[in-house]
Amino acid sequence: MSNTLIIYCHPYEKSFNHAIVESVINNLELHHTDWTMIDLYKEAFNPTYNEEELRLFHDGKSHDPHVLKYLEDLQKADKLIFVTPIWWNSIPGMLKGFIDKVMKEGPGLSHTVTKTGVKGNLTNIKQAYVLTTSTSPTFYFRFFCGNGINRIFIRQTLRQLGIKKSKWVNFGGISTSKNSKRTAYLDQLTKINF
Repeated sequence: MSNTLIIYCHPYEKSFNHAIVESVINNLELHHTDWTMIDLYKEAFNPTYNEEELRLFHDGKSHDPHVLKYLEDLQKADKLIFVTPIWWNSIPGMLKGFIDKVMKEGPGLSHTVTKTGVKGNLTNIKQAYVLTTSTSPTFYFRFFCGNGINRIFIRQTLRQLGIKKSKWVNFGGISTSKNSKRTAYLDQLTKINF
């Protein structure tokens, strides 16, 4: 049976990102897919390190109760869906902090450190989707901003964690989009086989 983990990173419940999460959940329930969600803002996840957190870093430990729970959720998942805005051409600091803190906990869990670098252990995750929204059009990110979501977040970070197959879907031009375009996009999300 499929177990999908949604990682949601937006603070505002009336945002289009929230509508995306609701469409994703409707899709999963329509297909009788088990799912869990990490709502980083609602759960008040602290994405920053403090002195104690850094002291524990080399032992792969954490004093943040969210970290072990999130790692456990990641280990149980076979699919991963990120829902996040693009802010200043990249993922928000909250999501970057999630990767920093949760994955550093993981030597032996999320990854193994080898002489040649990091080997990902999250190979249980067979597919990841990165659903983003942006003020700028998608082509702008792909061709004029270095394609950072694909090049760095997907092809480097997620792959380095052992997630080999990922797909990025961006809703660009969010600030100037019409309701009809937003509705069509949300309808499209209900047809994807997550």
